[in-house]
Amino acid sequence: MTQSSPSGPGEDRARIYNGRYELIRQIARGGTAQVYLARDLLLDRPVGLKVLFPELSTDPSFVERFRREAQAAANLSHPNIVPVFDWGESERTYFIVMEYVDGEPLSSIIRSQAPLPPARAAGIAADIAKALSYAHRHGVVHRDVKPGNVLITRDGQVKVADFGIARAVGADDSVTQTGLVMGTATYFSPEQAQGLGVDGRSDVYALGVVLYEMVTGRPPFSGDTPVSIAYKHVSEPAVPPREMEPRVPAALDAVIMRAMAKQPGDRYPTAEDLHADLQRYAQGAPVLALAGATAGAVTSTQQIGFMGGVGATQALAANPTTVLPAGAATAATAASVQHRSELVDGTPGGRPEMPKRRWLGWTIVGLLLAALLAVLVYFGGRSLGYFGSTAYFHLPDVKGLSLARAETQLRGDGLRVSETSAHSAAAKGTIISERPGAQSIVQRGDAVHLVVSLGRRTVAVPAVSNEQYTQAESTIEAAGLNYRLVPVTPGPGAVEGVVTKTEPPAGQSVPPGSTVKIYYLHGTAQVTVPQVQGDTLQAADTALTSSHLTLKPTIYAPSAKVKAGLVAGTQPAALSTVAVGTGIVVVVSTGPPATVPNVTNLGYTASQAERLIRKAGLVPQVSYVPGLPSDAGYVTGQSPAGGTDVTKGSTVTIDVVRQPTTSSSSSSGSSSSPSSTSHG
Repeated sequence: MTQSSPSGPGEDRARIYNGRYELIRQIARGGTAQVYLARDLLLDRPVGLKVLFPELSTDPSFVERFRREAQAAANLSHPNIVPVFDWGESERTYFIVMEYVDGEPLSSIIRSQAPLPPARAAGIAADIAKALSYAHRHGVVHRDVKPGNVLITRDGQVKVADFGIARAVGADDSVTQTGLVMGTATYFSPEQAQGLGVDGRSDVYALGVVLYEMVTGRPPFSGDTPVSIAYKHVSEPAVPPREMEPRVPAALDAVIMRAMAKQPGDRYPTAEDLHADLQRYAQGAPVLALAGATAGAVTSTQQIGFMGGVGATQALAANPTTVLPAGAATAATAASVQHRSELVDGTPGGRPEMPKRRWLGWTIVGLLLAALLAVLVYFGGRSLGYFGSTAYFHLPDVKGLSLARAETQLRGDGLRVSETSAHSAAAKGTIISERPGAQSIVQRGDAVHLVVSLGRRTVAVPAVSNEQYTQAESTIEAAGLNYRLVPVTPGPGAVEGVVTKTEPPAGQSVPPGSTVKIYYLHGTAQVTVPQVQGDTLQAADTALTSSHLTLKPTIYAPSAKVKAGLVAGTQPAALSTVAVGTGIVVVVSTGPPATVPNVTNLGYTASQAERLIRKAGLVPQVSYVPGLPSDAGYVTGQSPAGGTDVTKGSTVTIDVVRQPTTSSSSSSGSSSSPSSTSHG
């Protein structure tokens, strides 16, 4: 999902989905849908609204996949997964309502900061693995794990979003058929690239690719087309991260390469297993990805040194054996036979050797051994902090210390410190966790992130008296509290469903999750929604209030029957029987509707499309997009779609292919205007 600039003033703000979700601005745009920042008018909170493109809403397969995304994601409740609140149909298309995450996509962080420090990259990947493990246990495979679908909040929390092509494992596969390839080619698993069936191990592979990109700054495979990239996933081995970025520890290198194994059976069996190995890496413990390696079976470039650190001392076997390249063994054997011949005969090639020269050979051998010992001591000493190298040491445990003491200790060790805050049972101002974990192997200059306690979190009981009990339920839940309804017999003239009080009372501080008793009037009083069509908004408000009904936010919509500025109708409709206190939405006419002309895929130039839009009583707005030189100046897309009824004077955005820049215009700093000629 690519980031998009906010929409122009007034373009989307007036649009309200299902009478509840008011669009504020566009924040992202994907291949099948747009994502908006919206406000939930019922709960008065920001939400993310994902809206399927109108032209796709007529495709049953896209609509079914969109519906299944909502159902699959709505069943997932995990701190590292963006929750889905609601979904529905409105404005001739379909939408999903999810949590609005105030943060930055991992793709942006990689572009601006990669390669990331190994400890930070491993921590992010571990949180993603936790989210995937939870989803897999609930029968959902993400199938599109990539940096753009991972959000990092301002306090460092990792959230996996957009189970856009997720599928319930074992469910009917009428939508995602065998051989139908979905996802993003850069992060395909080999089996996904071949259109084969996938399971949680495909997500493990994709997460391995994301971790590879975090620590190296580039994905393992790239190409000119998605097909060429997918082919490389299937047939070409990936270059180990350590060869791309020498600062990647060997242990983390091994974790990444196992996650990216071509065969699913060679990867981590589950995302939970990958998470556990990343935790072992963060704690400085041996990782399972290296469990089969031994000191005598690896080359010097593969041997793991002091806790896998950069520049680590190479592991030496008890009886070191030189590993010779192919073909060298024969030469070594011949040299050995020749050497034994010289020892027996006393001469090279059978000629007598003078005894006085024998001491020279032993002297040379001794000098060579001494030189070898000096080299081993030097490089071993560098890895331990001698001869000018930075020493590795165990990260001290600062949990429970005050922030000031922890910072003094860590900075005294030459470490960089950052911190965030969170509520906990620990004393306010003390450290509740650190990353990397205590006793992890670090060196001077490494970054340590501390989480400082804000003390035990409390919640003030909201004031909900005189509200409908259904509204009070939502308000109490939104505050992180539970509730229990307690019906009270209403007196004469009392309004059905109205809250009289709460226990504990409004304003009292209680722990999160506490239960609040909601006392409400329980009866059978009902009223009829009055007919207010054609009235002014003020007159309609008076009539509805007099009928003991409450008012929801007003909606403005075009109407062919009612004059602009007067009430076109209500929701629920007039003469409906509803409970006393029911919220009524008043729909005010904006005048006769204007139908958006279809200017897409008909060969219109920008100027032709603008004339048609103005003729319809609408305001054209041009957005230039890249495209083929042959399409320069022509319309390739529009919003809203053709045939949509909107208020006269509304803005219609058309996507026009940008003119290629000529050398002369480039030098003068100007760009060509769109062509006004037609195809042909």
